[in-house]
Amino acid sequence: MTDTLTIYDNRTFEHLFKAHYKELHAYAGVMLRDADMAEEIVQGMFLRFWEKRELLNVQTSVKAYLYKCVYNDSMNYLKHQKVKTKYHDFAAYTMNNEHEPASSRVELSELEIKLQEALNELPEACRTIFQMSRFEELKYREIAEQLDLSVKTVENQMGKALKLLRLKLADFVTVMALALPGLIRYYRDFFN
Repeated sequence: MTDTLTIYDNRTFEHLFKAHYKELHAYAGVMLRDADMAEEIVQGMFLRFWEKRELLNVQTSVKAYLYKCVYNDSMNYLKHQKVKTKYHDFAAYTMNNEHEPASSRVELSELEIKLQEALNELPEACRTIFQMSRFEELKYREIAEQLDLSVKTVENQMGKALKLLRLKLADFVTVMALALPGLIRYYRDFFN
């Protein structure tokens, strides 16, 4: 198989898929320790590969490129899981903390709802970049590479997202500051 990406037809793509799927699945499985998620990662990578085949500019061998894609997708998934675990641990701690009055738990739920509403109101590019930065803990350079943008564009979109979120949540966060200082410290990282 050639190292250039002239994969414009189904037959060539099918050959590429069959030639590399099993080894890529095994590779992802070792990193993720989850065969089902490894399958999802590899299939997702091949789907994106097919959808963007005309835009790809591979500087290495196709095999090396596929391995790098699977590695990056697997690492992003693991980072996202880590963030979700931290969030769930914090939420469980806050909800189960006997010292927190019921009103504080209600306010936590309200803040989560307000944050989600504010995120949903962001322009799509801002929301995507904000979520990749804050929830997946990706660096601006990594976001730029994944979205095929310049780092400066990512920085500008993050600035815009943070400004809009501050405006949307300013009144609510101010009221909550007195009631839930621990929660505010936790969420302030989103806005710094």
